[in-house]
Amino acid sequence: MIFNDETFDASSFSAGRSADSTQTKYERIQELLKTQIREGQLQPGTALPSEQQLANLFESARSTVRQAMGMLEREGLVTRVQGKGTFVHENARQRLASGLNILALVIPEVLSGFYPSLQHSFEESARESQNQMMVCCTRNNIDKQGNAILQLIDNQVGGVAIVPASTPPTPAYQIRQLQKAGIPVVLCHRPVEGIVAPLLGLPYNEIGRLAGEALVESGHEHFAFFAPHRTHTTDKYLEGFQTVLAQEGYELPEKNCYFGEDGVIDMQILDVEISKTLKRLMESKDRPTAIFSSFDSMAERLYLHLNKMGIRMPEEVSLMGVGDKIRHSVLQQHIASVTVDETELGHRAAELLNKMRSGEIPIESSESYIIRAEVYHGMTLGAISGVEMR
Repeated sequence: MIFNDETFDASSFSAGRSADSTQTKYERIQELLKTQIREGQLQPGTALPSEQQLANLFESARSTVRQAMGMLEREGLVTRVQGKGTFVHENARQRLASGLNILALVIPEVLSGFYPSLQHSFEESARESQNQMMVCCTRNNIDKQGNAILQLIDNQVGGVAIVPASTPPTPAYQIRQLQKAGIPVVLCHRPVEGIVAPLLGLPYNEIGRLAGEALVESGHEHFAFFAPHRTHTTDKYLEGFQTVLAQEGYELPEKNCYFGEDGVIDMQILDVEISKTLKRLMESKDRPTAIFSSFDSMAERLYLHLNKMGIRMPEEVSLMGVGDKIRHSVLQQHIASVTVDETELGHRAAELLNKMRSGEIPIESSESYIIRAEVYHGMTLGAISGVEMR
């Protein structure tokens, strides 16, 4: 790309003379060029004019321009090639972003499930690398998520780790806005179709498989599945779960699967629906003795409703959720779950953001890592009364 009069607006340089009288002329030139790089008006690889041309443009001495360009080169924002000229460095925007001391975490929830450990570990790693942390809660809503992303771009944060909203799936353009602004992004839990960025993913199919194996090994033959929404994630859980059941000669009837409505969850409505569904299932001829829930917070609600109905766990029903390896609440410690190490995920997310900010890896990196899952038995997983463990 070649620098031209349309690429660069020097009028702000003249306007800035009175804005900050403490800055020298070469500092103002340097800052204006930085702004143009940061805002994308000077793209990576752009060939800059000669020192004399810049001196004419800025109405400055050539030595002043040389001083400004020397500072930009020392900061790694431009590269001088002998006999060819000076070019905007390919990692210039990332290096500018690395100077900003805010890392953002964008998540659907802040108080339940995976998220407390993710926040704590991400904040810890951010602090160790001399960065502040900002948390944005989307309530799993893409409109709220889109507004949060625009605010992060406006605040010129140094990097973003995001658990993308899933109902409906996060559109690629939301993440692409961050990348176009030179802001590194790490995708947590799930990918976004059409986006190339580092991914710290969950083994969705494996999580479902582990839940199925644990329940089958406990002697169960009749099953149910609960999820707050139907998403790609829950479909993968079901795929792994049903594969194990099929191998053992069992099935999960469609009537035994509950999915809440898409969008922001109304807890009062959700509680009414859970109660009605559980009552129907428990009164059926082939009532389930094992329930798998796609999220710990949903499993907690199921636990409370089953208790209210007088159903003992695990003597009459085994209950399993999906969540964090660290069990934060007493209820979480009680409920069996397939868990992942969100602390590890938070640390890795911050580490990847810092690597992208330094230019060690590109913003559009396809690096991925799948977090290992394991079974936490808790006190709601076991054989039903009169059934021997396999």
